[in-house]
Amino acid sequence: MGGFESSNPAGPQQAPYKTYRPAGRLPGAPLSYRTMLLRRISVLGVGLLGGSIGLAAKSMLSGVEIVGYGHRKVTLERALEVGAIDRLAIQVTEAVEGADLVILCTPVGIFEGLLRELLNALKPGAVVTDVGSTKRSVVKLAEENLPSGVHFVGSHPMAGSEKRGVEFARADLFQNALCILTPTAKTDAAALGAVDGFWKALGMRTCQLSPVEHDQLLAEVSHLPHALAAALVTMQNDNALTLAGKGFLDATRIAGGDGALWRDILMDNKDNVLASIQELKKNLGELETLLSGDRGEELAKWLDRAAARRAKLLEQKLREINPD
Repeated sequence: MGGFESSNPAGPQQAPYKTYRPAGRLPGAPLSYRTMLLRRISVLGVGLLGGSIGLAAKSMLSGVEIVGYGHRKVTLERALEVGAIDRLAIQVTEAVEGADLVILCTPVGIFEGLLRELLNALKPGAVVTDVGSTKRSVVKLAEENLPSGVHFVGSHPMAGSEKRGVEFARADLFQNALCILTPTAKTDAAALGAVDGFWKALGMRTCQLSPVEHDQLLAEVSHLPHALAAALVTMQNDNALTLAGKGFLDATRIAGGDGALWRDILMDNKDNVLASIQELKKNLGELETLLSGDRGEELAKWLDRAAARRAKLLEQKLREINPD
């Protein structure tokens, strides 16, 4: 069993998954972004995440130019105004020309079109990564389509907000957050090291999962919770919603995300989301059984187990972000 490869020594040392080790790197050899001199970074999609990457990179890395691409010129101009990018491009090929690192920050449903557009515009040795919330389809597309000499490493920075737009971008968005890297047996070791080091330079901790493991686990802790929050909001009648308090708003905060973006995520990972829905039904069935049988003592224990598990998780997360 592998563990987290984290810049936080106080973080958990074991994890319920295998850490993928690509071929081509000697055991114990360091992974460092210093193997790649970053002079130009292309950010394709300058919303909250793309804009925050630009701000963080300009804050943490010296001598780097950030080129931004998007389908709306007004958004790109706003990104220039807030300092998230140094130069805008309205064509994908223009945006990635001469780039050392290209980061796909659009919804996952657009990735295929972007990859096909940038194929012949990337310089040899360029590295491509992404911020997508699903990984199997993205990694497969990249590995099948990118030319020889250009390398892809899947990334999923676990940072963000229900807010969207470059006006909400922050240079500190990634501080102490976790970034999941999803290498495969085809992943170039030096490219993996470069991407790993890049996210760490922005203040993140990193770990590695295979694309399959990523999509299975994220269905449970990210994709299903979003769908469940949306379901909780939509099931309420108007009279009930007028009585909703802070607890309901906290429980449904993530339902405020962009519908098209989350449609792409849920559809792309639908097999794992459907499996998670079945597990949720089992748990709700247990609750239904306890309620209908007037088994109050067992119900209290059921609730206490959940509370204890959440408290343990919260304690772990606090240790990760504040090891001292």
